Amino acid sequence: MFPRYLVDFDYSKLERYDADYLIAGTGIAGLYTALKLRDSGRVVLLTKKQVEDSNTEFAQGGIAAAIGPKDSPHLHFVDTLEAGDGLCDQEAVKVLVNEGPECVLDLAAMGTKFDRGEDGFALTREGAHSQRRILHARGDATGEEIRRSLQRRVEDDPSIVLLEDHFTVDVLTGASGRACGCLVQAPDGRLRAFLAPVVVLATGGVGQLYRNSTNPEVATGDGIAMAFRAGAEVRDMEFIQFHPTALYHEGPEEGTPKFLVSEAVRGEGALLINGRGERFMPGYHERAELAPRDIVARAIDSEMRRTGHPCVYLDATGFPKGAFAARFPTIYRGCLERGIDPENEPIPVAPAAHYVMGGIKTDIDGRTNVPGLFACGEAACTGIHGANRLASNSLLEGLVFGRRIAGIARQVVEEQLQRPERVPDPSITVACPARPATHLDARQEWRRVQDLMWDGVGINREASGLARAIDELGRLGQLVPPRDPSREEMELANLVTVAWLVTKAAQTRQESRGGHFRTDFPEHRDDEWSRHLIFSRNQTEARKEPA
Repeated sequence: MFPRYLVDFDYSKLERYDADYLIAGTGIAGLYTALKLRDSGRVVLLTKKQVEDSNTEFAQGGIAAAIGPKDSPHLHFVDTLEAGDGLCDQEAVKVLVNEGPECVLDLAAMGTKFDRGEDGFALTREGAHSQRRILHARGDATGEEIRRSLQRRVEDDPSIVLLEDHFTVDVLTGASGRACGCLVQAPDGRLRAFLAPVVVLATGGVGQLYRNSTNPEVATGDGIAMAFRAGAEVRDMEFIQFHPTALYHEGPEEGTPKFLVSEAVRGEGALLINGRGERFMPGYHERAELAPRDIVARAIDSEMRRTGHPCVYLDATGFPKGAFAARFPTIYRGCLERGIDPENEPIPVAPAAHYVMGGIKTDIDGRTNVPGLFACGEAACTGIHGANRLASNSLLEGLVFGRRIAGIARQVVEEQLQRPERVPDPSITVACPARPATHLDARQEWRRVQDLMWDGVGINREASGLARAIDELGRLGQLVPPRDPSREEMELANLVTVAWLVTKAAQTRQESRGGHFRTDFPEHRDDEWSRHLIFSRNQTEARKEPA
């Protein structure tokens, strides 16, 4: 079902480009890693569209770090573990919370203009945080501001080559299985080999798996799929986070990405009410609107089913006059453009796929089990999120683990300079005659995958829906990619691969935990399921690893 490479190619005929460090992805993780490596050699940074096409750009709420006077790394550690529902890697979380503040201050020193108050950084609070520890920029444009500051630095640095509209197709490996570069489709459609002793995948998430998502169109799980094909282990893929409050809007904007209404709005005091005007969250969790995201998302889904209403409402009308527009200018403008005045009427919201807690399995330095291959950001599974990510830990993860990768990648490059195998065998030719010769309607099949995942592998899951999804994905897996695929067909192939991983993991885990809820197994079962599910290309079933 899963070919080693997506396309047919003759390596000896490819144009080749050399670098010391090759990074795929230009969200916070990719940009920051590139900047941390800029003094160590030639860095090539690839992105399949434009730099701003990433989930970082859409991050509104902010970035979490224990820098407040009443806060501490220990409190941040405790909150992260509680949200992770028993599956966090405690060593990785300690790294995150202890190294995070320094990374955030470094980000500010690089030119990110975080909002400030009279006593320093302005801090807000989000769901499942015990303290106000969320830094934000321009109210609710944190991700855009971070991208702006990092992109400017990257573009001004002569040691970093930034190549937009370069689609990373696959990780190239040598005879020993070591990663030594990537197969890349250039803007002219031709395939090229970019070679480097260190390959970093910072390609983001998988939100395009679902009909309703806050993610941009580039979030097709490319990095996870190509790492899986190259032999990397993939972990915790059943845990998908559905953001509780994406703007609900009927009409031509149906589809993805959904406009996100940040959790920080609830952190500042907005309340959730159902279609009957009733506040409901106190009946679901003691923290009410500030409960962990999975609980809030399921509560909203339950209220929508119970009332028969297509959405619920986020009521911020109790804010002081002008406060909403001042604190959340992006959300305010977005609502007004859609005919909603959040200062005078509740905002219609509904859950949407937002984040994958799983991904390419790494250690605390970003290493995968494939020598020379690293991963960071949403594409990676460092173990910090467990079964459910704590709000605003994602941007922080990209910084902390990107810096750690840079810290050891120099040594990897030095070691590889002494070894003969730095590139694939030039005689390698990949041809898969079993591939269909005709092209698919990639968009139609893409929508079919999204509907299949939303209906069967969404907020609520059960055995029959998961089985149907596995069968349908198996059929699609035999069709994509066809011979000589288009870029859309390659993205579809990556989506099908990642969809299978998510569904197979969800089918295997017969309990409910964090972002994974089985209506047929609603209980938390630590005795059997306090463990991670790990997949690799040569295994037909998941390997279970104790948490």
